[in-house]
Amino acid sequence: MSMEMSNINGGNGTQTSHDKRELLCLLKLIKKYQLKSTEELLCQEANVSSADLSEISETDVQQVLGAALGLGDASRERKHVPAAQQDHKPSVVTEANAAEALAKFIGDDSFDAQHYEQAYMELRTFVEDSLDIYKHELSMVLYPILVQIYFKMLASGLKEKGKGFIEKYKSDLDGYYIEGLFNLLLLSKPEELLENDLVAAMEQDKFVIRMSRDSHSLFKRHIQDRRQEVVADIVSKYLHFDTYEGMARNKLQCVATAGSHIGEAKRQDNKMRVYYGLLKEVDFQTLTTPAPAPEEEDDDPDAPDRPKKKKPKKDPLLSKKSKSDPNAPSIDRIPLPELKDSDKLLKLKALREASKRLALSKDQLPSAVFYTVLNSHQGVTCAEISDDSTMLACGFGDSSVRIWSLTPAKLRALKDAEALRELDKESSDINVRMLDDRSGEVTRSFLGHTGPVYRCAFAPEMNLLLSCSEDSTIRLWSLLTWSCVVTYRGHVYPVWDVRFAPHGYYFVSCSYDKTARLWSTDSNQALRVFVGHLSDVDCVQFHPNSNYVATGSSDRTVRLWDNMTGQSVRLMTGHKGSVSSLAFSACGRYLASGSVDHNIIIWDLSSGALVTTLLRHTSTVSTITFSRDGTVLAAAGLDNNMTLWDFHKVTEDYISNHITVSHHQDENDEDVYLMRTFPSKNSPFITLHFTRRNLLMCVGLFKS
Repeated sequence: MSMEMSNINGGNGTQTSHDKRELLCLLKLIKKYQLKSTEELLCQEANVSSADLSEISETDVQQVLGAALGLGDASRERKHVPAAQQDHKPSVVTEANAAEALAKFIGDDSFDAQHYEQAYMELRTFVEDSLDIYKHELSMVLYPILVQIYFKMLASGLKEKGKGFIEKYKSDLDGYYIEGLFNLLLLSKPEELLENDLVAAMEQDKFVIRMSRDSHSLFKRHIQDRRQEVVADIVSKYLHFDTYEGMARNKLQCVATAGSHIGEAKRQDNKMRVYYGLLKEVDFQTLTTPAPAPEEEDDDPDAPDRPKKKKPKKDPLLSKKSKSDPNAPSIDRIPLPELKDSDKLLKLKALREASKRLALSKDQLPSAVFYTVLNSHQGVTCAEISDDSTMLACGFGDSSVRIWSLTPAKLRALKDAEALRELDKESSDINVRMLDDRSGEVTRSFLGHTGPVYRCAFAPEMNLLLSCSEDSTIRLWSLLTWSCVVTYRGHVYPVWDVRFAPHGYYFVSCSYDKTARLWSTDSNQALRVFVGHLSDVDCVQFHPNSNYVATGSSDRTVRLWDNMTGQSVRLMTGHKGSVSSLAFSACGRYLASGSVDHNIIIWDLSSGALVTTLLRHTSTVSTITFSRDGTVLAAAGLDNNMTLWDFHKVTEDYISNHITVSHHQDENDEDVYLMRTFPSKNSPFITLHFTRRNLLMCVGLFKS
């Protein structure tokens, strides 16, 4: 960590003294939170010492903090107020600050609610009387304008008037906006506007509406002809029109990408190139081919009859060279850990097992096994199956994590230090020999979190496990010592999801604090903080090439982030509820997202376009996964149903009928792609997992 200090010795004496006082206050604050390395660095660069802190009081620290947060004037006022009156002063100041902030919602002092309602009625009549070809696009402006007028009424203290306004016109809007309007009606005071997510979203980012140039011209003409200055003011401040040449979209095309708190994605949001291809696999042939024997001359005159040694045969499975993918990132685009021999052997084992994989199709559906968690009085909150399908981890509401072995092999711990010292470290089976057979158990538990555990994730090497919790921490557990190795702190609110990178070393988390964070196992500080969502980030998933991370949020959007730059490279809108699950296709080009709105949407990451929407579930889609060969998409949810979709046909139809302008996407009949629906008796699905041979494993919680 480095900190740049400026103007320490510049300016006049008063300024220098003032700057030093601020530095000492900062130093005292750093010392309070025991940030020792930062404290030493600050003392060194600012040329101050910890001994000077004696002259700084806690009041000085609060004053400097108040000034930094823009409360300096309020602090100074409070300092001169008699003690008897000080308890009442903060509320007055808060109301004054709130009034100042709320003034921008109203726009002018002579706010006339009747005038705004009349303008909205005229706009509504204009939309209804428009030609059918333009009506659906023009109707998209009603929701953001209705909401902004309500904000102005509430900011003016006209709560009942605003409530009546919403109730009167909410029937004009699509059903997916009703939930947002219901939440707005819960606001009772003008000050609450300043703390609302939806209000903040519309203040920070303009509401985006994609509209044909003809529809946009009609809308502008209506505002100019009717002299609707109040509507024009709202449009200029809070709306952004992303216009395109061509025919206006129909109702289905408008609804397909609508629903987000910020409208639709701008075309500019999806312009950057995404390297969605897969990284080149390691060369296993060198690992499996034995080292050449010491050179011996074949034409030895003393042994003419000696048979010639045969060269070892190459394994046809391993001799296939992977083609270089033009869409793949370079292998050194982000630093990846060098594979150890043990890691290569694990990959080799996985490759051999994958060679026995069952090819799936409509006529050859996968076999499925369902694990039901019974008698879980503490409540199962999550479940995860390891990549080699040998272990199952479950998180519980009582803050514990439990691991089960899914094979006859038991969960063993390391031998003690004395026994480990006696082992031959060069032995090929060292990984097996260092485990103590006497310690084998069918199930083991981890205790350490202080709140419900929301997600578990196995490392690709199957020797580590991550868990995240309501206690805002992420814990890394060793599956060899069966203990907590590291506790990662960075999020300040509950952590909803955590995932390991397919190549190990990196992992990503997301939280109620509206951020996702990229970490590495060897550092307790986040490497990247992904900021951009307008509400809590509910789920995350790593891209198969480990260069990108996808996030799904309660703001109803899906974003793709570049791990190298930390930037958002794709913004995808279309869900009508919080995004609850994500999964990348085996090829890396497509992303599937499930939502509280019961829908599954397939996205093309090369352009950010919506490929199709799959409709079948009647409740939240809680888990999605692709088969290992990428031909089948499995999804399940809280409706006790699992659906299998023909993803091969989805991509075939999309590529053959590829439409260059995404807003002319036609809705497909979902039954064309549905292969089968499997109901459980009375168990909501928690997770789905395809084994390397394409056996489908499901985990659910029995609900009595």
